[in-house]
Amino acid sequence: MPRWRPNVTVAAVIERDGRFMLVEEHTAQGLRLNTPAGHLDPGETPAEGCAREALEETAHHFVPTALVGVYIARFQRPPSSGEERRDSEEDVTYLRFAFAGTLGAFEPDRALDEGIVRTLWMTPDEIRASVDRHRSPLLLQCIEDHLAGQRHPLDLIHTDASVHAPPKA
Repeated sequence: MPRWRPNVTVAAVIERDGRFMLVEEHTAQGLRLNTPAGHLDPGETPAEGCAREALEETAHHFVPTALVGVYIARFQRPPSSGEERRDSEEDVTYLRFAFAGTLGAFEPDRALDEGIVRTLWMTPDEIRASVDRHRSPLLLQCIEDHLAGQRHPLDLIHTDASVHAPPKA
């Protein structure tokens, strides 16, 4: 029996003047909204992954300053149009680390990740009113927790040195 592994993702909760930066992206389910987010890559801490994903999806530098929360969600994903036909949907679990932080410099010539159409700034009420377009069921919860002032120190997440330099076998 294969070992169960959740998909670890990182998300940037970026707020400015009462609005939150979201990305609009093409998905198998159509155009969806999300916070700048993506999968954690090998050899990086969750905060480093969050900064990388924010840059790749928004062309803005982002410096995580606090952990908003750790979230988990499970859903059934239908096969994409280009995938082999499967008799059942794929059971997917995401473990998300969401960070608040400082939005930095914009790189206007930087290409956005494949599938990202644009960034946009939305109010909390606009985000609440667009739940049917959210890519992740965790998007709104991260925004609500941020609005509630939920912040945890970055050192809540301990990263062993082996993440950056795995021990030799």
